[in-house]
Amino acid sequence: MYILAAKTLILCLAFAGVKMYQSKKIEEKLKREREEKLKREAEKKGD
Repeated sequence: MYILAAKTLILCLAFAGVKMYQSKKIEEKLKREREEKLKREAEKKGD
């Protein structure tokens, strides 16, 4: 019984870790895209 509970807990923690890792990567990607967009808009205004 304890082994099953431990396996479930480990799976839950691993899943949560993956979700957090993926959301961080997605946030970084969005941030980078937003910064590039702002740069392009600034360059357009400069012309």
